[in-house]
Amino acid sequence: MAGGRIELVSLTKRFAEVAVDNVDLQIASGEFFSLLGPSGCGKTTTLRLIAGFEQPTAGRILLDGTDVSAVPPHRRNVNTVFQSYALFPFLTVFDNVAFGLRNKRLTKAELDERVNSALELVKLRAFAKRRPGQLSGGQQQRVALARALVLQPSVLLLDEPLGALDAKLRRSLKVELKALQEQVGITFLYVTHDQEEALTMSDRLAVMRDGKIVQIGRPTDVYEQPADTYVADFLGVSNLMPVQVVSRGPGSRCEVRLGESLLTVEHGGLDAPDQSHAVIRPERVRIEEYGSLGPNRIPAMVERLVYLGSATQVFLRLAAGADVQALLQNDGAQAQLKQGTPVHAYLAPDALRVLAGGDTAADLNAAESSDGEEIAEVRQAS
Repeated sequence: MAGGRIELVSLTKRFAEVAVDNVDLQIASGEFFSLLGPSGCGKTTTLRLIAGFEQPTAGRILLDGTDVSAVPPHRRNVNTVFQSYALFPFLTVFDNVAFGLRNKRLTKAELDERVNSALELVKLRAFAKRRPGQLSGGQQQRVALARALVLQPSVLLLDEPLGALDAKLRRSLKVELKALQEQVGITFLYVTHDQEEALTMSDRLAVMRDGKIVQIGRPTDVYEQPADTYVADFLGVSNLMPVQVVSRGPGSRCEVRLGESLLTVEHGGLDAPDQSHAVIRPERVRIEEYGSLGPNRIPAMVERLVYLGSATQVFLRLAAGADVQALLQNDGAQAQLKQGTPVHAYLAPDALRVLAGGDTAADLNAAESSDGEEIAEVRQAS
């Protein structure tokens, strides 16, 4: 199965409001690419435009260099797997997978070979005679994948296909899905609001907001070098602290004021406004004994501890007034902490980044909640 190259050129879709706003995007052949964002950001509408289920208001959709913007869905060499697997309950697994091949004038031997190969890919060959009601949720999801892959599309579109599964099954299937994509070698375009899914499986990802792409990059780059406070807050857990830039050094190094404390920051100072936010990930916050000396150390108090199994989440209140989370691995090496323990928080310069932008994903969610009917309309559209 050959891979498919996707190019979106100034792609726009308007409903009552703009759902996709002048999006330019290139996805390479054989790439696992994710569109990530909250409800109403336009990610599902973008997928539906590529699939042909919606027609663009403006712009172009190119598949392997050919403009397919006006081509009907059944004539595009793409297939879609939805969160609802839509399997036929009265058909066997084999017949569900074979359904799309019935009108392709294949011999029985050719059809059997294609279906059995697809079932082998998803490790369900032994379940061919069962019906969907006799399968687990994860097995039904694999049948839906096999039904899509048996048609040998150049692009597979996946609209939150793991959303209906429990957390443990989702974790295991994420690994399997990425391995499957590498095995078949075709382009996967994956839509999700789950940050962990996007980080785990993607070669690259795009974070969307209000119909626009805010940032594109490899998972490590977007996670460690967010473009603004919105991306930092949406992609994983972030400690966002309002700061004032007081001096700028060489490169992107700068010095910021957080309350009464001065912090050295190694990233982002070149373009950041004087009133900015500093961000540091919880796993980079180091908790030290109270009274520890040195730069970038701020007195703090332990407010709460949450046991997560392999790690403990520690909520700190800095003397500067900001709330900060730290993540400590439960390897037996760290000192025992309890609520009310005074400590020093070390915020390493190379772990800190200054970001522009005042809005966060939490701000957006609050705005959605306070503007119910209007946001519901946009969500339905996208």
